[in-house]
Amino acid sequence: MPRRLVIGVDSSTQSTKVEVRDVDSGAVVAHASAPHPPTDPPVSEQDPDAWWEALVEACARLGDVRADVVAISVAGQQHGLVLLDEAGATVRPAKLWNDTTSAPQAASMVAALGAARWAREIGSVPVAAFTIAKLAWVIEREPEIAARAAMVMLPHDWITWKLTARHVTDRGDASGTGWYSPVDGSVRTDLLDEVTGDGPGWAERVPHVLAPTEPAGVLTDRAAQQLGLPAGVTVGPGTGDNMAAAVGLGLTSGDVAISLGTSGTVFALSETPTADESGAVAGFASATGSYLPLVCTLNATKVTDTVASWLGTDAAGLAELALTTASDPGGVMLVPYFDGERTPNLPDASGTFLGLTNRTTPAQLALAAHDGVMCGLLDGLDALRTAGASVDGTIHLVGGGARSVAYRQRCADLTGATVIVPDADEAVATGAALQAAVIETGADFATVAERWQLGHGLAVAPHHDAAGRRDGYAAACDRAMTVRSH
Repeated sequence: MPRRLVIGVDSSTQSTKVEVRDVDSGAVVAHASAPHPPTDPPVSEQDPDAWWEALVEACARLGDVRADVVAISVAGQQHGLVLLDEAGATVRPAKLWNDTTSAPQAASMVAALGAARWAREIGSVPVAAFTIAKLAWVIEREPEIAARAAMVMLPHDWITWKLTARHVTDRGDASGTGWYSPVDGSVRTDLLDEVTGDGPGWAERVPHVLAPTEPAGVLTDRAAQQLGLPAGVTVGPGTGDNMAAAVGLGLTSGDVAISLGTSGTVFALSETPTADESGAVAGFASATGSYLPLVCTLNATKVTDTVASWLGTDAAGLAELALTTASDPGGVMLVPYFDGERTPNLPDASGTFLGLTNRTTPAQLALAAHDGVMCGLLDGLDALRTAGASVDGTIHLVGGGARSVAYRQRCADLTGATVIVPDADEAVATGAALQAAVIETGADFATVAERWQLGHGLAVAPHHDAAGRRDGYAAACDRAMTVRSH
């Protein structure tokens, strides 16, 4: 009997990663990646064609296993804005999630409609990252470009469109746009009208939202040829990267994931929606039909990479250096807002070291860098709890930063809980692959996740009582903001 394989695609800010898994066992058969052009916030843009070129390159590296592929799904970086004209050509580079130039537009729309209404209507209060703010920026700053736009897409939608020629999305990624209600599953044309001032025009240009197990279509002949895949391969609805990670981790209600990548996120799988008018918690939908309340920070592993370069080492060297002084932090703290910050909403902020003395050591600086990033995310965990999300399950640490021995240990130390670092290296690509398997087999997500044995991994227990570092981080943030305001 011929084997059946599925491909999960993770199209992130930095690269495209593809993972091939066996439909029945979940075994990883092959994987590959290809880079994307670097970005430099506050202006963060990429040519979508670079994503496709990376996908073609990564798939080419998979080799002969492509002949047995029966389904593919795409998970992409959330929030980005892609605009196409009537002919299907992009009219400008995509504005990415970490492009903060749309902060004034986000602030204006919140001031106009009120944070409480936004939270009630879409589960979130828009910030610069949200697609609706980026669309408002283009309408205001580039009206001639906006006039040419016939289709509005998210990054994963655009790749799905390249695969199928269908203008569709899913509820998970749609819930981060600012024009979709995850509670009643509707596109909020009234919000689009009020923000764009363009009547029903923009509502007609956003993608159709598919159900969690509704296929987007099948590969076009051109896409199949470019990717080296068989004709007739089914394409899943895809989703946002955080939603795919939740699927790939096999999260159940109350479980928490802390993701360390270019950005940092903390999210929990919830059976009920949240509506946080403070704006700290984004009330997203999951890819499976439930909810995924999430807090996102702009600054994560890029911070420790930068500090490592200052100290003449790399990320692994910085991690080892940090752990040499975990029992003696020296009172040094880092407020890690190197690229501005999304949570809290401080797009013009910068990073600040506090507590430096002539006795401060490189190891203490290294520890402060890891703790600053991690404390920012744990503030997000507190915000999830305050918003009413259940966060009493297992904590999973994922993303590229989860490979760091320092991030692993400090996550356990700072939470005072055992943390699971999953065996699967690529939770996002795994989640996309699992979605493809669900579409192909008709099984439910939980059944496939159990069969694939997802959610297992290395258990990291606390070694140090670091509760005081959480208090020190809060005080450092207050001091940094006080100094900046003067």
